[in-house]
This record gives sequence, structure tokens and C-alpha cells, in this order.
Amino acid sequence: MDECTVPIFARSRRTSRAASTIVLLLALLGGSLSTGVVAAHADDTDGISGTPSDGQGQDDRSRFSYQASPGQHIEDSYLVRNTGTTPQTMQVFATDAYNTEDGSYGLLDTDAAVTDAGNWVTFAGGQKKMSIPLDPGASQVVPFTVDVPADARPGDHAAGIVISVQSAEGQVLVDRRVATRVYVRVPGDLQPALTISSLEARYNPSINPFDGSTTLTFTLKNAGNVALGANLVMGVNGLFGMTLGEVKRQELTEMLPGSTRTVTVDVKGVGQYAYLNPYVKLAAVIDADALNPGPLPATSRDTVTIAWPIWLLVLAAIALLVWLWLRWRRRSDAKNAAAWIAYTEEEARRKAEAERGTVPAAGVTPASPSAAAPAASPAGSQAASTTAGPPASPLHPEGRR
Repeated sequence: MDECTVPIFARSRRTSRAASTIVLLLALLGGSLSTGVVAAHADDTDGISGTPSDGQGQDDRSRFSYQASPGQHIEDSYLVRNTGTTPQTMQVFATDAYNTEDGSYGLLDTDAAVTDAGNWVTFAGGQKKMSIPLDPGASQVVPFTVDVPADARPGDHAAGIVISVQSAEGQVLVDRRVATRVYVRVPGDLQPALTISSLEARYNPSINPFDGSTTLTFTLKNAGNVALGANLVMGVNGLFGMTLGEVKRQELTEMLPGSTRTVTVDVKGVGQYAYLNPYVKLAAVIDADALNPGPLPATSRDTVTIAWPIWLLVLAAIALLVWLWLRWRRRSDAKNAAAWIAYTEEEARRKAEAERGTVPAAGVTPASPSAAAPAASPAGSQAASTTAGPPASPLHPEGRR
């Protein structure tokens, strides 16, 4: 991404600075831009473009990239063109670059302090900003210089040359911007250092137990002094290193020195296999114009997460319910059996007692009803019988009388 087309954004005068920043960031989105001159239009009347120049016109470069030692002086040119149908006054200046949160190449706001490579760029007469009026279809080559400080740190320094056109439309201020990247690469102790500073994983289950996805969120940091991109490989392993789901590959766009970036990726096709081992592998790459920093970093990081198998949990729940039911049934059956035994024993005892009360002892003939109940006698006889004593014995004294 080096030079771009910028759509027109309208903002109030009070928010024009914020608008400038937003428009410029949108102008620098992506990893590469067209190498030719591209115009931005509003109602097909206004448009601007800028591109590197050989001093006469447009050349084949899409950005400015220099390998320069401390104290070196560089001269170059920038071609500015009014591609619209109305006269426009363009402001041309340089500023420092940084990576936005989504990894795009961004440039500081117009009024922000410039301390790095953007401050090394000057225009004719030592100016930091030029105002260039151009008629429709007109263009102008703008010479500039880059003076690398004698104490410049080794490594990659990033900036951008910006063309800005502001115009009032009623009560709003429209700011149109395009920008071209500038890299100044200073030799010395180059330290390529791209690391994975954190990794988190979250499993997303599916109704299908053999499907699902794992969301990987990791943070990358360029802790060195060389701008680096990377080739990323992301996936999920299971037990014994078995590959689960897809293996994703992604190119990481350039990260400037000191920048950090958070990346989120979904790895699909990961079943509910309990133990999951998500991982990220990184192999750094450098730009074709970069100085050779020596061996490039290659690193990896992994973590562990659990994907509880829903089908296994359902089976476990069913098994638990069956076990509880069987346990209750056994207890219920044991209780009923004890009650039945008690009942049968009681019935047996009752029957035995009833039989003992109705069956006579051995050798005894049961009395007839008439013998058991003798006939009634007259009252006098019964009285006599009750007063009479036992019959006299022949040996009794009364018997001798």
C-alpha cells in the first residue's frame, strides 16, 4: 500500500482534524495499492493523486524506499496532479507512520508532532509543508530531500508523504487525502524480533459431535527494529498430535518496529474430542527492499482447552438416571419383600394358634355336646347334692357306727 484513492468524507469544521485522520487511514488500508496514478472524485468534479517521480513525470515506483546511512542526504521528487475539473490548492507534507489496530499502514494527524522519518523530509527552501495551486488536469513535480540524522538508530523508519485538499461545502469541511509510503532503512545492528506474546482458545460446539470450531486469539509483537511480515499456520491437535479440523494458513501484513497486533482466527471442523491442543506457528518475512537482517525469527505457541463431548455427557446422564432408577427399584423391591415375609410369618403364626385351639391331645376323645352339658335337675336335688359330702368309706369312723 503506497498510493491510493481516497473517498470524500464530510465533517464539520470543528471535527476537520479527526476527519483528516480518518480519511488518511482509510487511504492507507491494505498491503498494497495501485502503482499508477489514481484519482479520488466527488460528484466527478474533484480529484487528486500523487506518485513517485523521476523529476520529469511519473516513474514505475509505487513508494519511496531508501537504504541510507546516518548523515546521508537523499534527493527525490513527488508528482502531484489535479485529476478533477475544478481548481484546487493542495497541501503537501510528510509525517510519521504507524500500524493501526487492524494492521493497516496509518499516518499521524496533520498537527501531531513528527519525530522520526517524517521529520527528515523537507521541501524546497527547507519547508515542511508546501501549498500548491493546480488547475484542472494540471500536475507539478515537487522536489524534496531526506536528511538522515547522524544519530539515526539502525533499522526501518517509516513515514508518508501526504497530499491534502480541503474545501468548504456549506457548513461542512471536506478533506480529501492521498498518501505514499516512505521507508528509510538505516544499516547497523539489525534485530528482527517478531513474537507471539499470548494465545487464547475457545471451543464452539456444534449439534454434530464430530463438528465444531475453535477460536484462536493471539497477540503478535514486533519487538525489534526491522519491519516484518509473517506466514502464519494455525490449527488444533488432539491426543498423540492427531490433527483435528482444518489447518489454516495466513499471510501477516507488515508490522512496523514496536507495533503489536491481535489476530483472531476460527479453525473449523474440530469435533468434540475432549482434549484439544490449539497452536500458532510463525515464520517471519521481510520486504524485498529491506536490508538483510540475518536469520529471521520462527516461533510457535500452543495452549490446551477442553471440548466436552455433548454426546458423552448425554450418555453419562442417561446412565446416571438408569442407575438411580435401578437403585430405587432394588430398595423398593427389598422393602416389599420384607413386608411380604413379615406378612406370611404372621399368617403362619395365626393359623398355628388357631389349629392349637381346635385339635385335641392324643388319646383323648372329645366330649359330645350332651355330655358336656348335663341336664338341669330340680332345685332341691341340686341343693342336696351340693351339701352332701363324698360317699362314706368303709374305713371311715362313721362307717363303723
